[in-house]
Amino acid sequence: MNQEVTDFINNVNQSWQANVCNQLRQIVHVSIPGVEERIQYRKPHFLKNGKYAAVITTAKETVSFTIFNAAGLILPDGLFEGPSERKTIKIRDGQTVDYELLTKLLEQASSSL
Repeated sequence: MNQEVTDFINNVNQSWQANVCNQLRQIVHVSIPGVEERIQYRKPHFLKNGKYAAVITTAKETVSFTIFNAAGLILPDGLFEGPSERKTIKIRDGQTVDYELLTKLLEQASSSL
């Protein structure tokens, strides 16, 4: 675990956002053994074999989670946005998050990196 990523999460203003960031970080590590993490462009980036696998971004009312290499994924309608090669889910306070689904999608997307 990268200390800069830990510091980023610890400095998130809203506790619900920090909780979501921690959960997302955990699923990245479960989904991608040996994943590398770093802060880039002031956000946590997760890499496999030097290629982007995922990014966590916080905004005023959301936590965004982007999965890269997503072109072949079968996604639920209306949950993700973005171009075919990377898909982003925006999570809001109180929203139920299907972390199991995100784990499976991340495993599939990162398997060919």
